[in-house]
Amino acid sequence: MKPSCFQCPALVRRGALVFCGLLGLAGASLPVFAAGEIPRESDAERLLVLRKEALAYEHGEGVPRDPVRAAKLYCDGARAGDPEAQFSLGWMYANGRGLERDDARAAYFFNLAAKQGHPQSQKMQRFVGDPASDTPECMRGLFSADDGQDVMVPSSEAQKRVLSLVHQLAPEYGVSPRLALAVIRTESNFNPAALSNKNAQGLMQLIPDTSARFNVKKPFDPEQNLRGGLAYLRWLLAYFEGDVSLVAAAYNAGEGAVNRYRGVPPYAETRGYVKRIVSLFKRDDHPYDAKVTTPSPELPRIRLTRGS
Repeated sequence: MKPSCFQCPALVRRGALVFCGLLGLAGASLPVFAAGEIPRESDAERLLVLRKEALAYEHGEGVPRDPVRAAKLYCDGARAGDPEAQFSLGWMYANGRGLERDDARAAYFFNLAAKQGHPQSQKMQRFVGDPASDTPECMRGLFSADDGQDVMVPSSEAQKRVLSLVHQLAPEYGVSPRLALAVIRTESNFNPAALSNKNAQGLMQLIPDTSARFNVKKPFDPEQNLRGGLAYLRWLLAYFEGDVSLVAAAYNAGEGAVNRYRGVPPYAETRGYVKRIVSLFKRDDHPYDAKVTTPSPELPRIRLTRGS
């Protein structure tokens, strides 16, 4: 009889290690990790439990077989940055396992996992061809794929690639493409080779400390730079609870300066920067994931100063 994951401590299925445990935890909300970020042990356990529940529904082990629900659970894990979930969902699309076969969609998820060093996904890439250019619906989170198109009208193939990357990557980090494009337009005007006199580098003008903080090894590589900048924006959004003015000020001057001045610092450059970002984004607030980090301890005083 084929072993069930509910009957054994662990088993290997398609190269994924699946541990037995309670399904009840899988319904909990999950953090989203940037490429290279290492989940805390508790977060990794929650991703593991989510993946196990998806596997159970995929194969009908202990629960009625439900590939659509399995795909949704795998996509929740994929959006949270779990390469095993990304691989499993790619496998379902590549083999038509309860879903319509879609090699381009399979390649999209294999590509995500392969970039994190997942060996089975790296092998599968050569069998499914190029990834889909659009972001799957379940990976888009709160924002539509065309959000912010008016911020940038690409005039070259390189700029078209930047626009495509932003629309692909920003939803994975829970960041509006419009906000990401506003930052890129203000920081580098979409020049991947931009270098400031303060050694800020690439599309999102990451300083070396920020690159190191978010594991960006090649700051002039457009995708790595975007991932680092998006990870920082996601963190700032959680730290300042979605206040776009504070997030923009911190991106320009650092969160420490915002805390010290209990609001937007009185630097002409930073105040002009904030005004520019808010005018492009066209909103004062942005959804945020409270699980990413604890909020700034200065937020109550900042709000009191503002009278809100």
